[in-house]
This record gives sequence, structure tokens and C-alpha cells, in this order.
Amino acid sequence: MIPYSLLDLSPVPEGTSTADALKNSVDLAQHAEAWGFNRYWLAEHHNMPGIASAATAVVIGHIAGHTKTMRIGAGGIMLPNHAPLQVAEAFGTLRELYGDRIDLGLGRAPGTDMPTARALRRNLMPGHANGETFPQDVQELMGYLGDMPDDAPVRAFPGTGTHVPVWMLGSSTYGAELAAYLGLPYAFASHFAPAALDQAVQIYRDLFRPSAYLEKPYFMLATNVFAAETEKEALFLRTSMMQTFANLRMGKPGKLPRPVEEISSVVPAQFLPSLEAIFAVSSTGTKAMVADQVAGLIDRYQPDEILFAANIHDHGARLRSLEIASEVMRERQ
Repeated sequence: MIPYSLLDLSPVPEGTSTADALKNSVDLAQHAEAWGFNRYWLAEHHNMPGIASAATAVVIGHIAGHTKTMRIGAGGIMLPNHAPLQVAEAFGTLRELYGDRIDLGLGRAPGTDMPTARALRRNLMPGHANGETFPQDVQELMGYLGDMPDDAPVRAFPGTGTHVPVWMLGSSTYGAELAAYLGLPYAFASHFAPAALDQAVQIYRDLFRPSAYLEKPYFMLATNVFAAETEKEALFLRTSMMQTFANLRMGKPGKLPRPVEEISSVVPAQFLPSLEAIFAVSSTGTKAMVADQVAGLIDRYQPDEILFAANIHDHGARLRSLEIASEVMRERQ
């Protein structure tokens, strides 16, 4: 059976608080563990009122403390925002606290707008603002997590010798090439940027070089799932995420909007075609429809693992959507 995992953006729906969102993430993680999800990832975003996981390592620790067996990690940490040593220390600490359950996915984007990136201060170091030093930073970070000699001038405590698994994340071919070069597992962000998916997967598999971390390519496909008892309800639930993307493009980030019957009633017409393109690698509808759509994605891309995301306003509906996804994956066996 193909392992299936979960990407939680820890959404803050309209009418709720950040505290509510974090409680919901714990509840979702505990359900996901019972439903057989392999790993539970949280993502780093900044200056976004609708996402509660900005302090990603802190939330990972909170989730790990409320679960028992499921892998918990970052999907991902935006490395240009951080010094590699600090990331190694944070995830080395998580590894010491929760054992071999911690994953570290790394991304090259800042996860925010440029004024916020400047506020994060990391861009004061030459080359870091635009990700030019990203490959070197990744290797530096991996070095801190590996077995460093006792006489190394700088070591991560905690971190050294923990061997926290590192994943490369991406929404373009850049991450695919770097993952292949370093011999790392690769997750593509097709849940919001599917345009380069086919090319990225091909590049990753063609250029992959076996490493001390991985013998052969390991590709994880990210996909949204909006599943419900009826197709109409599933399409209704999807409109919250559609509004989120439209609001970001209009420079109006906010909490996760309530769903609407007609997306055209709240989103300007010029944004609608691009919204449909965003959901090209998504599964929407009843359980049977989602099963067919997931099967189509698996047949086409042959992923080693599926990463489901479900940014849905109502927590109960989000739980049900991901429960249906887990049923679909289990029944494939």
C-alpha cells in the first residue's frame, strides 16, 4: 500500500482564533494517527492571519507531544529565513524529545512577502535574501545533524548525531535537481503549484544519485482533498481555499474564509481561470469520485507516498474529508 500522509496548514477560519486553530490541529493529528496516516507535516508561513504554524518547530513539538506513533515534521522550514545551525538545534531537540519520529522538510522560498522577509532579518546576510546560498545552507544543516568530528569548530547541541531525515520540497524544477544531486527524498507542492509537476518528477528520477541517505528516488505527491457525502458539498467546501488564493493574489491575506455557494460572487472574474489551474492536482467530490481521482494521480505519477492537504473552514468537515481520504487509501489495498 502506498503510504499516505497529511499536510496541515493549521488554518485559522473566520470567526475563530489562533488558539482554536492549534487545538484543531491537535485533534486532527490524533484522528489522523488513528486513521493510519504515515506522517503529519506543518508548514512555515509568516504575516498570514489565516495560518497558525509560523513558529513551526514549536507547533511540531506540541503535536508530537499529543501523538504516539505517527511521524511529525516540517513541510517545510523555509531555510532562507534561518541560520542552519539554529534549525539543526531546534530539530535535534525535537529528535531528543520524541525519538525517531521527526522529519525536516526544507524549502527555498521565504514563505511570505518581501517586507516580512526583511523583518525576519535573515536577508541581512549576503546571498540569503534570494536563496542563492540555499544548496550550501542545506548541506551545512545536514552536516550539523550528522556525525561531526569532536574537533569540529562548530557543532549543534542538540543536533549532532541525531540524523533527522531531511526532505527537499519544491514547486519548481530547482528543488527536483537539488534533491536528485544530494540524494534526498523529494516532495512536490502540487497542492498549490502544479504547473511544473511533470517536468520536476522526471528530472528528479532521471538525475537522482544514490547517497548515504537514500538508495533510490523517493517521491511524495502533495494533493488537496475536498471529500464529502455529495459532490455539491465538496465543491462548496473547496471555495474557502479558492477565496484564500484569490485574496493572496489581491494582496489581502486574512483568515480562512467561509465557503460560498458561488465562487464568482466573491472572486473577480479575472482570477477564476488561475484558481482552476491551481486545483489541477486535487481530488474533489464523493468518496467514489475521490477514489477515481486519486487512482488517476497514482497511475500518472507513480508516487512513493501521497501527501493530502485539506484547507476547509469547518473543522468537522475537514476531519471527514481526510477520513474519506484515508478510507480511499486503505481500500486500495
